[in-house]
Amino acid sequence: MAENEAVEAPPYSAQAVDVVRLPERRAERDQVAVEEPLEIRIGGRPVAVTMRTPGHDEELALGFCLSEGLRPASAALPADLASNTIEVDAPGFDPARVQRSFYTSSSCGVCGKGALEAVSFEAPRVESRLEASFELLATRPERLREAQVAFAVTGGLHATGFFTANGELLCLREDVGRHNAMDKVIGWAFLEQRLPLADAILCVSGRLSFELVQKAAVAGCPLLVAVGAPSSLAVDLAGDRGLTICGFARGGRLNVYTEAWRVRS
Repeated sequence: MAENEAVEAPPYSAQAVDVVRLPERRAERDQVAVEEPLEIRIGGRPVAVTMRTPGHDEELALGFCLSEGLRPASAALPADLASNTIEVDAPGFDPARVQRSFYTSSSCGVCGKGALEAVSFEAPRVESRLEASFELLATRPERLREAQVAFAVTGGLHATGFFTANGELLCLREDVGRHNAMDKVIGWAFLEQRLPLADAILCVSGRLSFELVQKAAVAGCPLLVAVGAPSSLAVDLAGDRGLTICGFARGGRLNVYTEAWRVRS
């Protein structure tokens, strides 16, 4: 439950449930983050199902498809108005692409080298010369947290924020899945004709996984900041694709793991 009970979450992102608070054993109503499946279709064919928090579903579908190299043009509700479904228009879509491996789990059995090669095929090396000060980057997670309305109510949502080179927050998306929050922001940037993200800073509320760095790389983002730690493969991928990734951005501190020249101290 949020400290400020007057805060209201966006529609469909939170749901009231019963809770018993211990040790007082006090029965109350609380708010939890909504989690529902979203089916993404291309040409009427299901290509993926993701568990997400409803809202900005078109952006989510576009961001997912962009991250997977499917080159979408637009996204909308399907003609049959099926619930929890988005239809993506992707000219030239090859159904065989759906069969490729998604490197989203540490148990997928794919070696690190194979994962890096797969991303390098979809994402050219980031050549942006964007730089930012240590002070600006270290304070972006705090700014992100201040804007997380749904998290303030539920305490159960990840977030990704799109910041300008001057530190202005232009877009924030929340979701139960950290990868979905990133996809929503990338989808927003696509609709706003801001891709590639050569002059943007992306900030995430949790740790940096391989998948998040992959999505940032495909979007062409040079600077990625996280509250938590990166994984080993995330660091390898960022170095391979020329991204600057920063972790443990909190308490006035920041760890820079790759391409440290972009961070001015």
